[in-house]
Amino acid sequence: MLFNSYEFIFLFLPSTFFIYFYLNSKRLTEISKGFLVFSSLFFYSWWNIVYLPIILVSMLFNYVIGNTLSSRSLKKSFNKKVILTFGIVSNLALLVYFKYADFFIENLNSVVGTDVPLLHLALPLAISFFTFQQIAYLVDSYREETKEYDFLNYALFVTFFPQLIAGPIVHHKEMMPQFANVRNKIKIYKNIALGLFIFSLGLFKKVVIADSFAVWATKGFDSSTSLNFFEAWITSLSYTFQLYFDFSGYTDMAIGIALLFNIKLPINFNSPYKALDIQDFWRRWHITLSRFLRDYIYIPLGGNKKGKFRTYNNLLATFILGGFWHGAGWTFIFWGFLHGMALIVHRLWNSIGFQLPRVIAWIITFNFVNIAWVFFRAKEWDDAIKVLSGMIGLNGIIFSDRLLYKVQSLQSFVEANATFFGKLMFGSTPISFITIATFIVLYYDNVVQISQKVKFNYKILFLLLVIVIGTLFNMSKVSEFLYFNF
Repeated sequence: MLFNSYEFIFLFLPSTFFIYFYLNSKRLTEISKGFLVFSSLFFYSWWNIVYLPIILVSMLFNYVIGNTLSSRSLKKSFNKKVILTFGIVSNLALLVYFKYADFFIENLNSVVGTDVPLLHLALPLAISFFTFQQIAYLVDSYREETKEYDFLNYALFVTFFPQLIAGPIVHHKEMMPQFANVRNKIKIYKNIALGLFIFSLGLFKKVVIADSFAVWATKGFDSSTSLNFFEAWITSLSYTFQLYFDFSGYTDMAIGIALLFNIKLPINFNSPYKALDIQDFWRRWHITLSRFLRDYIYIPLGGNKKGKFRTYNNLLATFILGGFWHGAGWTFIFWGFLHGMALIVHRLWNSIGFQLPRVIAWIITFNFVNIAWVFFRAKEWDDAIKVLSGMIGLNGIIFSDRLLYKVQSLQSFVEANATFFGKLMFGSTPISFITIATFIVLYYDNVVQISQKVKFNYKILFLLLVIVIGTLFNMSKVSEFLYFNF
Protein backbone atom coordinates (compact mmCIF):
# COMPACT_ATOMS: atom_id res chain seq x y z
CA MET A 1 0.00 0.00 0.00
CA LEU A 2 1.42 3.33 -1.06
CA PHE A 3 1.07 6.64 0.75
CA ASN A 4 0.14 8.14 -2.62
CA SER A 5 -2.82 5.82 -3.23
CA TYR A 6 -6.54 6.33 -2.81
CA GLU A 7 -6.96 3.24 -0.64
CA PHE A 8 -4.37 4.52 1.82
CA ILE A 9 -5.61 8.11 1.97
CA PHE A 10 -9.35 7.42 2.06
CA LEU A 11 -9.56 3.99 3.72
CA PHE A 12 -6.53 2.74 5.64
CA LEU A 13 -5.32 5.98 7.26
CA PRO A 14 -8.66 7.37 8.48
CA SER A 15 -9.94 3.99 9.72
CA THR A 16 -6.68 3.30 11.58
CA PHE A 17 -6.68 6.78 13.08
CA PHE A 18 -10.26 6.73 14.35
CA ILE A 19 -10.21 3.16 15.68
CA TYR A 20 -6.88 3.72 17.46
CA PHE A 21 -8.08 6.84 19.29
CA TYR A 22 -11.51 5.34 19.96
CA LEU A 23 -9.86 2.41 21.76
CA ASN A 24 -7.68 4.82 23.72
CA SER A 25 -10.72 6.90 24.67
CA LYS A 26 -12.17 3.74 26.23
CA ARG A 27 -8.89 3.29 28.11
CA LEU A 28 -8.12 0.11 26.19
CA THR A 29 -4.47 1.12 25.91
CA GLU A 30 -2.95 -2.29 25.29
CA ILE A 31 -5.65 -3.19 22.78
CA SER A 32 -5.12 0.11 20.93
CA LYS A 33 -1.40 -0.57 20.83
CA GLY A 34 -2.03 -4.09 19.55
CA PHE A 35 -4.39 -2.69 16.93
CA LEU A 36 -1.71 -0.27 15.71
CA VAL A 37 0.78 -3.14 15.41
CA PHE A 38 -1.80 -5.23 13.56
CA SER A 39 -2.58 -2.31 11.23
CA SER A 40 1.13 -1.78 10.55
CA LEU A 41 1.62 -5.46 9.72
CA PHE A 42 -1.44 -5.34 7.47
CA PHE A 43 0.08 -2.29 5.76
CA TYR A 44 3.34 -4.22 5.31
CA SER A 45 1.58 -7.36 4.05
CA TRP A 46 -0.39 -5.45 1.44
CA TRP A 47 2.47 -5.88 -1.05
CA ASN A 48 3.24 -9.53 -0.39
CA ILE A 49 2.04 -11.50 2.62
CA VAL A 50 4.73 -14.14 1.95
CA TYR A 51 7.33 -11.90 3.62
CA LEU A 52 5.31 -11.27 6.77
CA PRO A 53 6.95 -14.21 8.62
CA ILE A 54 10.39 -12.70 7.94
CA ILE A 55 9.72 -9.47 9.80
CA LEU A 56 7.89 -11.33 12.59
CA VAL A 57 10.77 -13.76 13.15
CA SER A 58 13.27 -10.89 12.91
CA MET A 59 11.38 -8.92 15.56
CA LEU A 60 11.11 -11.85 17.96
CA PHE A 61 14.78 -12.75 17.54
CA ASN A 62 16.03 -9.20 18.11
CA TYR A 63 13.69 -8.64 21.04
CA VAL A 64 15.10 -11.70 22.81
CA ILE A 65 18.71 -10.76 22.02
CA GLY A 66 18.16 -7.15 23.04
CA ASN A 67 16.55 -8.09 26.35
CA THR A 68 19.41 -10.48 27.03
CA LEU A 69 21.97 -7.76 26.35
CA SER A 70 20.23 -5.23 28.59
CA SER A 71 19.73 -7.74 31.39
CA ARG A 72 21.64 -6.81 34.53
CA SER A 73 22.11 -10.45 35.43
CA LEU A 74 24.46 -10.82 32.45
CA LYS A 75 27.59 -9.31 33.96
CA LYS A 76 30.46 -10.72 31.97
CA SER A 77 31.37 -8.35 29.15
CA PHE A 78 32.76 -11.26 27.13
CA ASN A 79 29.36 -12.94 27.09
CA LYS A 80 27.72 -9.70 26.00
CA LYS A 81 30.15 -9.25 23.14
CA VAL A 82 29.51 -12.80 21.94
CA ILE A 83 25.74 -12.30 22.09
CA LEU A 84 25.95 -8.91 20.36
CA THR A 85 28.16 -10.34 17.63
CA PHE A 86 25.78 -13.24 17.15
CA GLY A 87 22.83 -10.85 16.91
CA ILE A 88 24.49 -8.53 14.39
CA VAL A 89 25.80 -11.39 12.25
CA SER A 90 22.37 -13.03 12.21
CA ASN A 91 20.72 -9.80 11.07
CA LEU A 92 23.33 -9.23 8.39
CA ALA A 93 23.06 -12.84 7.24
CA LEU A 94 19.33 -12.38 6.63
CA LEU A 95 19.98 -9.16 4.71
CA VAL A 96 22.84 -10.67 2.69
CA TYR A 97 20.80 -13.74 1.74
CA PHE A 98 17.88 -11.82 0.31
CA LYS A 99 19.61 -8.73 -1.01
CA TYR A 100 23.15 -9.75 -1.99
CA ALA A 101 23.15 -13.50 -2.67
CA ASP A 102 22.78 -13.15 -6.44
CA PHE A 103 25.36 -10.35 -6.51
CA PHE A 104 27.99 -12.57 -4.85
CA ILE A 105 27.06 -15.60 -6.98
CA GLU A 106 27.22 -13.58 -10.19
CA ASN A 107 30.65 -12.16 -9.32
CA LEU A 108 31.91 -15.57 -8.20
CA ASN A 109 30.85 -17.06 -11.52
CA SER A 110 32.56 -14.22 -13.36
CA VAL A 111 35.88 -14.48 -11.47
CA VAL A 112 36.20 -18.21 -10.93
CA GLY A 113 34.41 -19.34 -14.06
CA THR A 114 31.80 -21.43 -12.25
CA ASP A 115 28.18 -21.74 -13.28
CA VAL A 116 26.32 -21.53 -9.98
CA PRO A 117 22.65 -20.74 -10.72
CA LEU A 118 21.27 -17.47 -9.39
CA LEU A 119 18.59 -17.63 -6.69
CA HIS A 120 16.45 -14.81 -8.15
CA LEU A 121 15.04 -13.93 -4.74
CA ALA A 122 12.54 -11.10 -4.51
CA LEU A 123 13.76 -8.45 -2.08
CA PRO A 124 11.46 -8.31 0.97
CA LEU A 125 10.10 -4.82 1.36
CA ALA A 126 11.89 -2.62 3.92
CA ILE A 127 14.40 -5.31 4.92
CA SER A 128 17.32 -2.86 4.72
CA PHE A 129 15.56 -0.37 6.98
CA PHE A 130 14.22 -2.68 9.68
CA THR A 131 17.53 -4.58 9.74
CA PHE A 132 19.56 -1.41 10.38
CA GLN A 133 17.02 -0.20 12.91
CA GLN A 134 17.23 -3.43 14.88
CA ILE A 135 21.02 -3.61 14.70
CA ALA A 136 21.07 -0.13 16.25
CA TYR A 137 18.72 -1.42 18.96
CA LEU A 138 21.07 -4.33 19.75
CA VAL A 139 24.10 -2.05 19.98
CA ASP A 140 22.19 0.39 22.19
CA SER A 141 21.11 -2.53 24.40
CA TYR A 142 24.73 -3.64 24.67
CA ARG A 143 25.65 -0.10 25.73
CA GLU A 144 22.80 -0.19 28.29
CA GLU A 145 21.08 2.73 26.59
CA THR A 146 17.69 1.01 26.29
CA LYS A 147 14.99 0.24 28.80
CA GLU A 148 13.14 -3.04 28.93
CA TYR A 149 9.70 -2.99 27.33
CA ASP A 150 7.34 -5.84 26.53
CA PHE A 151 7.22 -7.42 23.10
CA LEU A 152 4.14 -5.45 22.05
CA ASN A 153 5.98 -2.18 22.62
CA TYR A 154 8.99 -3.46 20.75
CA ALA A 155 6.82 -4.65 17.85
CA LEU A 156 5.30 -1.19 17.62
CA PHE A 157 8.78 0.37 17.58
CA VAL A 158 9.78 -1.79 14.59
CA THR A 159 6.53 -1.89 12.61
CA PHE A 160 5.03 1.60 13.13
CA PHE A 161 3.74 1.98 9.59
CA PRO A 162 4.69 5.62 8.79
CA GLN A 163 8.42 4.83 9.03
CA LEU A 164 8.40 1.06 8.39
CA ILE A 165 9.01 0.95 4.65
CA ALA A 166 11.65 3.64 4.00
CA GLY A 167 12.50 5.25 7.31
CA PRO A 168 13.53 7.53 8.85
CA ILE A 169 15.78 5.05 10.68
CA VAL A 170 14.79 5.65 14.29
CA HIS A 171 16.37 4.86 17.66
CA HIS A 172 14.65 2.83 20.33
CA LYS A 173 15.28 5.55 22.93
CA GLU A 174 13.68 8.31 20.85
CA MET A 175 10.53 6.34 20.01
CA MET A 176 9.59 4.19 23.02
CA PRO A 177 9.05 7.07 25.49
CA GLN A 178 6.65 8.62 22.97
CA PHE A 179 4.64 5.42 22.65
CA ALA A 180 4.54 5.10 26.44
CA ASN A 181 3.48 8.72 27.06
CA VAL A 182 -0.14 8.76 28.27
CA ARG A 183 -0.71 12.27 26.85
CA ASN A 184 -0.10 10.89 23.35
CA LYS A 185 -3.12 8.61 23.66
CA ILE A 186 -5.62 11.42 23.06
CA LYS A 187 -6.27 13.40 19.90
CA ILE A 188 -4.27 16.64 19.81
CA TYR A 189 -5.85 18.85 17.17
CA LYS A 190 -2.77 20.99 16.66
CA ASN A 191 -0.79 17.86 15.77
CA ILE A 192 -3.59 16.71 13.47
CA ALA A 193 -3.57 20.04 11.61
CA LEU A 194 0.23 20.08 11.31
CA GLY A 195 0.33 16.41 10.35
CA LEU A 196 -2.18 16.86 7.54
CA PHE A 197 -0.34 20.00 6.38
CA ILE A 198 3.05 18.23 6.23
CA PHE A 199 1.54 15.11 4.64
CA SER A 200 -0.22 17.15 1.94
CA LEU A 201 2.93 19.03 0.94
CA GLY A 202 4.92 15.80 0.92
CA LEU A 203 2.28 14.18 -1.28
CA PHE A 204 2.49 17.14 -3.67
CA LYS A 205 6.27 16.84 -3.83
CA LYS A 206 5.99 13.17 -4.76
CA VAL A 207 3.04 13.12 -7.15
CA VAL A 208 3.39 16.44 -8.95
CA ILE A 209 7.12 17.21 -8.85
CA ALA A 210 9.04 13.93 -8.45
CA ASP A 211 6.85 11.91 -10.81
CA SER A 212 7.18 14.61 -13.48
CA PHE A 213 10.97 14.43 -13.30
CA ALA A 214 10.74 10.62 -13.35
CA VAL A 215 9.48 10.69 -16.95
CA TRP A 216 12.56 12.51 -18.24
CA ALA A 217 15.02 10.61 -16.05
CA THR A 218 13.63 7.27 -17.23
CA LYS A 219 13.64 8.40 -20.84
CA GLY A 220 17.29 9.39 -20.65
CA PHE A 221 18.64 6.50 -18.58
CA ASP A 222 16.53 3.60 -19.81
CA SER A 223 15.07 4.41 -23.22
CA SER A 224 17.64 6.46 -25.10
CA THR A 225 20.63 4.82 -26.76
CA SER A 226 22.59 8.06 -27.04
CA LEU A 227 22.34 11.48 -25.42
CA ASN A 228 23.67 14.81 -26.62
CA PHE A 229 24.98 17.47 -24.24
CA PHE A 230 21.67 19.06 -23.23
CA GLU A 231 19.76 15.79 -23.17
CA ALA A 232 22.35 14.26 -20.85
CA TRP A 233 22.26 17.20 -18.45
CA ILE A 234 18.47 17.19 -18.45
CA THR A 235 18.59 13.45 -17.70
CA SER A 236 21.01 13.74 -14.79
CA LEU A 237 19.36 16.82 -13.28
CA SER A 238 15.93 15.27 -13.66
CA TYR A 239 17.03 12.29 -11.59
CA THR A 240 18.78 14.55 -9.06
CA PHE A 241 15.53 16.39 -8.43
CA GLN A 242 13.34 13.31 -8.77
CA LEU A 243 15.28 11.52 -6.04
CA TYR A 244 15.17 14.52 -3.72
CA PHE A 245 11.47 15.29 -4.11
CA ASP A 246 10.57 11.60 -4.09
CA PHE A 247 12.44 10.59 -0.93
CA SER A 248 11.99 13.85 0.96
CA GLY A 249 8.32 13.75 -0.04
CA TYR A 250 8.03 10.27 1.45
CA THR A 251 9.76 11.42 4.64
CA ASP A 252 7.46 14.44 4.90
CA MET A 253 4.45 12.17 4.53
CA ALA A 254 5.85 9.79 7.16
CA ILE A 255 6.45 12.67 9.58
CA GLY A 256 2.97 14.04 8.92
CA ILE A 257 1.23 10.68 9.41
CA ALA A 258 3.16 9.96 12.61
CA LEU A 259 2.19 13.38 13.94
CA LEU A 260 -1.49 12.42 13.56
CA PHE A 261 -0.74 9.78 16.21
CA ASN A 262 1.22 12.32 18.31
CA ILE A 263 4.55 10.70 17.43
CA LYS A 264 7.42 12.91 16.28
CA LEU A 265 9.78 11.24 13.84
CA PRO A 266 13.28 12.70 13.39
CA ILE A 267 13.90 15.11 10.53
CA ASN A 268 15.55 13.28 7.64
CA PHE A 269 16.19 16.14 5.21
CA ASN A 270 17.34 19.68 5.82
CA SER A 271 17.59 21.31 2.37
CA PRO A 272 20.62 19.22 1.28
CA TYR A 273 21.00 20.91 -2.10
CA LYS A 274 21.88 24.14 -0.28
CA ALA A 275 25.07 22.50 1.00
CA LEU A 276 28.34 24.31 0.35
CA ASP A 277 30.56 21.24 0.84
CA ILE A 278 30.15 17.49 0.83
CA GLN A 279 30.29 17.16 4.61
CA ASP A 280 27.49 19.70 4.90
CA PHE A 281 25.54 17.72 2.30
CA TRP A 282 25.68 14.57 4.41
CA ARG A 283 24.57 16.50 7.47
CA ARG A 284 21.45 17.44 5.51
CA TRP A 285 20.73 14.41 3.28
CA HIS A 286 19.09 11.25 4.71
CA ILE A 287 20.13 12.45 8.17
CA THR A 288 19.11 9.28 10.02
CA LEU A 289 21.19 7.08 7.70
CA SER A 290 24.17 9.44 8.10
CA ARG A 291 23.70 9.18 11.86
CA PHE A 292 23.64 5.38 11.68
CA LEU A 293 26.77 5.22 9.51
CA ARG A 294 28.59 7.57 11.88
CA ASP A 295 27.53 5.96 15.17
CA TYR A 296 27.60 2.28 14.22
CA ILE A 297 30.29 2.03 11.53
CA TYR A 298 32.59 5.08 11.39
CA ILE A 299 33.10 5.56 15.16
CA PRO A 300 33.48 1.81 15.95
CA LEU A 301 36.14 1.65 13.21
CA GLY A 302 38.07 4.31 15.11
CA GLY A 303 36.58 7.51 13.71
CA ASN A 304 39.14 10.30 13.65
CA LYS A 305 40.93 9.23 16.85
CA LYS A 306 43.77 7.23 15.30
CA GLY A 307 45.54 9.56 12.94
CA LYS A 308 44.78 11.07 9.55
CA PHE A 309 45.52 7.99 7.45
CA ARG A 310 43.27 5.81 9.57
CA THR A 311 40.58 8.51 9.51
CA TYR A 312 40.61 8.58 5.71
CA ASN A 313 40.39 4.79 5.54
CA ASN A 314 37.48 4.82 7.98
CA LEU A 315 35.64 7.42 5.94
CA LEU A 316 36.16 5.49 2.73
CA ALA A 317 35.10 2.17 4.27
CA THR A 318 32.01 3.74 5.84
CA PHE A 319 30.76 5.23 2.59
CA ILE A 320 31.56 2.18 0.50
CA LEU A 321 29.46 0.15 2.95
CA GLY A 322 26.81 2.87 2.80
CA GLY A 323 26.75 2.60 -0.98
CA PHE A 324 26.54 -1.19 -0.81
CA TRP A 325 23.63 -0.91 1.65
CA HIS A 326 21.66 0.94 -1.01
CA GLY A 327 21.92 -1.82 -3.57
CA ALA A 328 23.67 -4.98 -4.68
CA GLY A 329 25.67 -3.57 -7.56
CA TRP A 330 29.09 -2.15 -8.39
CA THR A 331 27.52 1.16 -9.40
CA PHE A 332 26.26 1.62 -5.81
CA ILE A 333 29.65 0.68 -4.41
CA PHE A 334 31.34 3.16 -6.76
CA TRP A 335 28.86 5.85 -5.74
CA GLY A 336 29.81 5.25 -2.10
CA PHE A 337 33.50 5.30 -3.05
CA LEU A 338 33.06 8.67 -4.79
CA HIS A 339 31.45 10.21 -1.71
CA GLY A 340 34.09 8.72 0.57
CA MET A 341 36.86 10.19 -1.59
CA ALA A 342 35.04 13.55 -1.71
CA LEU A 343 34.98 13.67 2.09
CA ILE A 344 38.70 12.88 2.19
CA VAL A 345 39.42 15.67 -0.31
CA HIS A 346 37.22 17.99 1.76
CA ARG A 347 39.25 17.26 4.91
CA LEU A 348 42.52 17.79 3.05
CA TRP A 349 41.20 21.06 1.62
CA ASN A 350 40.15 22.27 5.08
CA SER A 351 43.62 21.53 6.40
CA ILE A 352 44.96 24.14 3.95
CA GLY A 353 42.67 26.73 5.50
CA PHE A 354 41.54 28.29 2.22
CA GLN A 355 37.84 28.95 1.69
CA LEU A 356 36.10 29.23 -1.67
CA PRO A 357 33.48 31.89 -2.36
CA ARG A 358 30.02 30.61 -1.45
CA VAL A 359 28.73 30.53 -5.03
CA ILE A 360 31.71 28.55 -6.31
CA ALA A 361 31.56 26.20 -3.31
CA TRP A 362 27.88 25.53 -4.03
CA ILE A 363 28.46 24.96 -7.76
CA ILE A 364 31.22 22.43 -7.06
CA THR A 365 29.24 20.61 -4.37
CA PHE A 366 25.97 20.45 -6.30
CA ASN A 367 27.61 19.31 -9.52
CA PHE A 368 29.59 16.62 -7.73
CA VAL A 369 26.40 15.31 -6.11
CA ASN A 370 24.59 15.45 -9.45
CA ILE A 371 27.34 13.56 -11.28
CA ALA A 372 27.60 10.94 -8.51
CA TRP A 373 23.84 10.34 -8.71
CA VAL A 374 24.38 9.14 -12.28
CA PHE A 375 26.09 6.01 -10.93
CA PHE A 376 23.44 5.68 -8.24
CA ARG A 377 20.66 5.65 -10.87
CA ALA A 378 22.34 3.68 -13.65
CA LYS A 379 21.26 0.05 -13.88
CA GLU A 380 24.51 -0.87 -15.63
CA TRP A 381 27.90 0.76 -16.15
CA ASP A 382 26.98 1.41 -19.80
CA ASP A 383 24.03 3.54 -18.73
CA ALA A 384 26.28 5.70 -16.55
CA ILE A 385 28.87 6.06 -19.32
CA LYS A 386 26.12 6.99 -21.80
CA VAL A 387 24.90 9.85 -19.61
CA LEU A 388 28.35 11.08 -18.59
CA SER A 389 29.59 10.98 -22.20
CA GLY A 390 26.71 13.19 -23.20
CA MET A 391 27.30 15.55 -20.27
CA ILE A 392 30.85 16.31 -21.47
CA GLY A 393 29.69 16.77 -25.07
CA LEU A 394 31.09 13.63 -26.70
CA ASN A 395 27.82 13.08 -28.57
CA GLY A 396 27.36 16.64 -29.79
CA ILE A 397 25.79 19.80 -28.45
CA ILE A 398 22.33 19.92 -29.97
CA PHE A 399 19.96 22.75 -29.19
CA SER A 400 16.24 22.89 -29.70
CA ASP A 401 15.56 24.56 -33.06
CA ARG A 402 12.24 25.79 -31.70
CA LEU A 403 14.03 27.56 -28.88
CA LEU A 404 16.75 29.06 -31.05
CA TYR A 405 14.36 30.30 -33.72
CA LYS A 406 12.86 32.57 -31.09
CA VAL A 407 16.15 34.44 -31.14
CA GLN A 408 16.05 35.91 -34.65
CA SER A 409 19.73 36.70 -34.76
CA LEU A 410 20.56 33.01 -34.48
CA GLN A 411 18.11 31.74 -37.09
CA SER A 412 20.51 31.94 -40.03
CA PHE A 413 23.25 30.31 -38.00
CA VAL A 414 20.96 27.41 -37.16
CA GLU A 415 19.88 27.01 -40.80
CA ALA A 416 23.50 26.99 -41.93
CA ASN A 417 24.32 24.20 -39.48
CA ALA A 418 21.22 22.05 -39.82
CA THR A 419 23.10 18.79 -39.29
CA PHE A 420 24.57 20.01 -36.01
CA PHE A 421 21.41 21.45 -34.50
CA GLY A 422 18.25 19.43 -34.06
CA LYS A 423 15.18 19.31 -31.97
CA LEU A 424 15.85 18.44 -28.35
CA MET A 425 14.00 15.18 -27.80
CA PHE A 426 12.81 16.28 -24.34
CA GLY A 427 11.36 19.61 -25.47
CA SER A 428 11.58 22.73 -23.32
CA THR A 429 9.30 21.62 -20.44
CA PRO A 430 11.98 19.84 -18.38
CA ILE A 431 14.21 22.91 -18.61
CA SER A 432 11.43 24.95 -17.03
CA PHE A 433 10.89 22.31 -14.33
CA ILE A 434 14.62 22.14 -13.55
CA THR A 435 14.82 25.93 -13.28
CA ILE A 436 11.81 26.07 -10.94
CA ALA A 437 13.07 23.13 -8.85
CA THR A 438 16.48 24.76 -8.46
CA PHE A 439 14.82 27.95 -7.27
CA ILE A 440 12.64 26.02 -4.79
CA VAL A 441 15.46 24.02 -3.19
CA LEU A 442 17.75 27.05 -2.91
CA TYR A 443 15.46 29.87 -1.86
CA TYR A 444 12.60 28.24 0.05
CA ASP A 445 12.46 26.58 3.45
CA ASN A 446 11.82 22.85 3.55
CA VAL A 447 8.42 21.48 4.55
CA VAL A 448 9.29 20.91 8.22
CA GLN A 449 10.64 24.48 8.55
CA ILE A 450 7.52 25.84 6.90
CA SER A 451 5.31 23.83 9.27
CA GLN A 452 7.09 25.36 12.26
CA LYS A 453 6.17 28.87 11.10
CA VAL A 454 2.73 28.34 9.56
CA LYS A 455 -0.27 29.99 11.14
CA PHE A 456 -3.46 28.43 9.94
CA ASN A 457 -6.04 30.81 8.49
CA TYR A 458 -8.57 30.71 5.67
CA LYS A 459 -5.98 31.65 3.04
CA ILE A 460 -3.64 28.83 4.09
CA LEU A 461 -6.48 26.33 4.25
CA PHE A 462 -7.75 27.37 0.81
CA LEU A 463 -4.25 27.08 -0.68
CA LEU A 464 -3.81 23.69 0.95
CA LEU A 465 -7.18 22.54 -0.39
CA VAL A 466 -6.18 23.56 -3.93
CA ILE A 467 -2.87 21.68 -3.59
CA VAL A 468 -4.56 18.54 -2.26
CA ILE A 469 -7.27 18.50 -4.93
CA GLY A 470 -4.71 19.11 -7.68
CA THR A 471 -2.52 16.33 -6.30
CA LEU A 472 -5.37 13.84 -5.99
CA PHE A 473 -6.31 14.38 -9.63
CA ASN A 474 -2.70 13.56 -10.60
CA MET A 475 -2.72 10.23 -8.75
CA SER A 476 -3.92 8.35 -11.82
CA LYS A 477 -1.03 5.88 -12.02
CA VAL A 478 0.75 3.69 -9.48
CA SER A 479 4.13 5.20 -8.65
CA GLU A 480 6.31 3.58 -6.01
CA PHE A 481 8.88 5.51 -4.04
CA LEU A 482 12.48 5.14 -5.18
CA TYR A 483 13.79 4.06 -1.78
CA PHE A 484 11.43 1.07 -1.75
CA ASN A 485 14.06 -0.54 -3.99
CA PHE A 486 16.80 -0.16 -1.40
